[in-house]
Amino acid sequence: MDNTELTMINNLHKNTGKTLEEWIKIVQAQNFIKHGEIIKYLKTEHGFTHGFANLVAHKSRGSDAGSVENKDELVEAQYKGKSDLKPVYDAIMKEVSKFGDDIEVAPKKAYISLRRNKQFAILKPATKTRFELQLNLKGLIPEGILEAEASANAMCSHKIKLASIDDITDEVFMWLGQAYERAE
Repeated sequence: MDNTELTMINNLHKNTGKTLEEWIKIVQAQNFIKHGEIIKYLKTEHGFTHGFANLVAHKSRGSDAGSVENKDELVEAQYKGKSDLKPVYDAIMKEVSKFGDDIEVAPKKAYISLRRNKQFAILKPATKTRFELQLNLKGLIPEGILEAEASANAMCSHKIKLASIDDITDEVFMWLGQAYERAE
């Protein structure tokens, strides 16, 4: 469990008077099937913010990275049927490892989150033929290969679409490095 998650769990108890375990029992008693149902319930019925609702939803379903014992299994599962994109992920991770030893690599079910003091990138095999490098570069005007992230609730502001390892250029690593630097 990382420090951010531990802080959220402690703040959940402080803010609501109930522990994470108590909230998990409350949610599980509702027999929700979908993640979104849990979030909606906690936000509308209990006044949760999205972050706390998301935490409880993931923990109650065991779908968060912290609930998986072998994080490599999460990465492996992401590239099932998308093995042509795995070299893209490997090349980016090799470069990221050169940035510094202050990077937290947090595999999730559908993507890898890269954090420093805050999240600066998401590595995601978006489709069978497209890898997305999503970056937190708020305030920058998209240029070159850098596109604005159109998703309304995006955690990152920009993205770079890659189809193969041949698409990885110095420009990719320049943008990734900028996102890393901004996450101090």
